[in-house]
Amino acid sequence: MQHSSALRTTRWVYLPLVLVTIASLAPFIWMILTAVKDYGDVISLRFWPWPPLGDSRPNFGNFAEAIQLIGVDADTGMPLFVRHFLNTLAMSIVVVVATLSTSVLAAYAFAQLNFPAKRLLFLLVLATYMAPEELMLVPRAVMMNKAYLNLYDTFAAMVAPFLASAFGIFLIRQFFLQVPRDLFDAARIDGAGHMSYLFRILVPLAKPAIAALALLEFIWTWNEFRWVQLITSSENMRTVSVGLVGFLQGDGGAQTQLAMAIAVMVVAPIVVLFLFTQRYFTAGVITSGIKG
Repeated sequence: MQHSSALRTTRWVYLPLVLVTIASLAPFIWMILTAVKDYGDVISLRFWPWPPLGDSRPNFGNFAEAIQLIGVDADTGMPLFVRHFLNTLAMSIVVVVATLSTSVLAAYAFAQLNFPAKRLLFLLVLATYMAPEELMLVPRAVMMNKAYLNLYDTFAAMVAPFLASAFGIFLIRQFFLQVPRDLFDAARIDGAGHMSYLFRILVPLAKPAIAALALLEFIWTWNEFRWVQLITSSENMRTVSVGLVGFLQGDGGAQTQLAMAIAVMVVAPIVVLFLFTQRYFTAGVITSGIKG
């Protein structure tokens, strides 16, 4: 009797989770289905037009047609979507590598070292994370202008604001704080210096947290839109997010199936990456904790 009651309770607990999952997946499923529909199926609002529920066939030619409609880079002859894709990939890789490097080093300093105004400096780092992103866009753009750094419409300007992350420093520091101090003392007795202790002991232990940070930074950079749109003007310097918006505002916006085909190609790398790294992401978030 008790087992039956507990089972009914469990079902009611999982019901909201199922509903939220369905609500979250529905737009994504609609996007994928629309990306391989014909225009007639789109305007007739047919959710599933193919056999066995319909008489049409998936139109995978939408992807090639959408890429062709975006245009070609005049300098290299490369399709603009491919150029945008490569720009986004390069930007994401550079930001992830730089963020991991600066976050690990700064987190070690805040977690393991003692120096003047340590707590104050850490609070200042957190303050930069708490400041609204919109508030920082204009000052950053002014710094990149010709009157200052002269980096407007360059790859350096695209990645510069993201080479260090307050969130990354906080996340890795939380993990380092959980490592017993005795481990550091034992390493010092064996003759290990700070860098040796950090890279030979702490970094291997912190792999889940570092992997979680790498995944988050890659996703955030891949989806970055406002900064890239503000700091670039050349089509060959744009990223996939900016290119997608331009496509929707142009001829592609009138053809929903082509817009969804581009959207699928933009989202697909992130989904694949998350599927392969989700266990590291979950482990990293759990093991980092919230210790102050």
